[in-house]
Amino acid sequence: MKTTRSPLSPSTASEAVKALPRKTPAVRATRVAKPLSREGIEQAALALIEQGGLEAFSTRRLGDKLGCQAMSIYHHFPSKAHILDALVDRVLASIPLPVQELSPAQRLRCLAHSWRLAALAHPRLYPHLAMHRWNSETGVKFLAEIMCCFRDAGLSDEACARHFRVLCYLVLGATLDEISGYANGPTSMQPMSDAAIKKLYPQVAKAGKYFQPNQFKRTFDFGLDLFLRNSGLE
Repeated sequence: MKTTRSPLSPSTASEAVKALPRKTPAVRATRVAKPLSREGIEQAALALIEQGGLEAFSTRRLGDKLGCQAMSIYHHFPSKAHILDALVDRVLASIPLPVQELSPAQRLRCLAHSWRLAALAHPRLYPHLAMHRWNSETGVKFLAEIMCCFRDAGLSDEACARHFRVLCYLVLGATLDEISGYANGPTSMQPMSDAAIKKLYPQVAKAGKYFQPNQFKRTFDFGLDLFLRNSGLE
C-alpha cells in the first residue's frame, strides 16, 4: 500500500529552512588608500623612475604604485610633464648650497661636487634633468648661486657668463658620461681586440686603466682643478 506524505505546514517549512546551514558571506579585502599629496606623488614618481627608467614611466603605472586611478593624480599635476617638472625642481632643490663665508672658488667646488652627487643619486632621471631648461624659480635660483660665485670673484658680466658655461660643460659632460655615457654606449660591430690595441696603439691601451669607474671622481677633481686655476679663481 502506497503511503502519501503530507505536505509540510508553512511553519514547519520555515523552521526547516532556518535549520539549513548558511554560507558565510566572503569578506572582501579592502585596501585603504592614503590621501594623495604632491609630496607623496613626487616621492613615488621618483622611485618608479629610478626603478624602471624614464621610458617606462606613466601616470597609469604611478597610479598603480599609489593605489589610485590616474585621474586622481591629475588633481595635483595636470599632466606627466608637470610631474617631471616637479621632479627636476625636487632634485635641484636637494643640492645643498655652500655658506657664503667660503671663498668663491670653495663655493664653486662645493656646488660642483654636490651637483655630481645628485646626478649619481638619480641616474635614471638625470639625463632628462640635464637637458631640461632650468628656468623655473628653483632652477634659476641654483644657476644664480653659481653665477654669484664668479661675480664675487670680481669677474665682469661677460667673464661670469663664459666661465659659467665652461663649468657647465665640465660638470654636465662628466656626470652624463658617468651615468650613461661612453662606457654604456653602442659598440662597433668589428671592435679591435685588447691585444691589437696594445700592439698598434699602445698609448690608448695604457690610458685604459684611467678610464675605469674607480677613476671617475679623481678625473672630475682634476678637471675642476684645471678650471679653477686657469680661471685665476685659485
